[in-house]
Amino acid sequence: MTLFHGLSAFPPTPTDDAGTLDADAMRGLLLRLAEAEVDSIGLLGSTGGYAFLRREQRRRAVEVAVECVRGRTPIMVGVGALRTDDAQSLARDAKAAGADGLLLAPVSYTPLTDAEVYLHFTAVSEAGRLPLCIYNNPSTTKFTFCDDLIARLAQVPNIVAIKMPIPTNGDCASELARLRARTPQGFSIGYSSDWGAGNALLAGCDCWYSVVAGLMPKPALMLTKAARAGDSDAVARIDSQFRPLWDEFEEFGSFRVMYAIADLLGLAKAEPPRPVLPIPQDARGRVDRALEQLCVVQ
Repeated sequence: MTLFHGLSAFPPTPTDDAGTLDADAMRGLLLRLAEAEVDSIGLLGSTGGYAFLRREQRRRAVEVAVECVRGRTPIMVGVGALRTDDAQSLARDAKAAGADGLLLAPVSYTPLTDAEVYLHFTAVSEAGRLPLCIYNNPSTTKFTFCDDLIARLAQVPNIVAIKMPIPTNGDCASELARLRARTPQGFSIGYSSDWGAGNALLAGCDCWYSVVAGLMPKPALMLTKAARAGDSDAVARIDSQFRPLWDEFEEFGSFRVMYAIADLLGLAKAEPPRPVLPIPQDARGRVDRALEQLCVVQ
């Protein structure tokens, strides 16, 4: 199974204003990913808007995904929630629906301690009984996993991977070496932050957890394959084609921009869940031009 390795694509979850899933649009997005042969699908990640959906909506999204692509592409499901018992219920739902793995972020309102996060993760891991990836996303959760906590969690049954942000100094190679020295052999270390993915892949990370691949899998796969082949020139060339889109991601947040991409590509008609607003109209024009630049690798 390619779960936690290669390219993991994170699609948005198309819903109406009431949060009701547009199952047909979702099937179209998922089949697009399966047909492109991404290594896995990250369902209900940050790009999938998990924090804005109720339990029954999240359960339905998993059911649709499993019906659509199970047996073709492994599915990892985000189960983050404020309360531990809610996250446990979401983990059980995902397993019952047929998910292959789980993704868990320490969602919080009150800042959490390392001890609280450790107990939260062990409880959800035990409840879900599926391979689980730690979601280290401090820009959203305001919690940063230290090396000690990562090493400790890597010893917990079922916790087998981590999704890291790109380090502020950009030195993924040193971070990878440091973490691999403290985690079990086979523990997967991958990165998000699309604009730094090329360097992370060239440094030898196990997985790119990609926002853009959720709607544009082919150019993301080209970047992944070039990096895995050690072709730094090709990585630089493809990344330069992505650069105008990365700029919009960094300015407005990839969550907002992905809704504009879905609309501009004719893949789904949906807007971000309120209170999040769509990107401004002039930014849509820039996104459209960025997509035109990428069409050569589509």
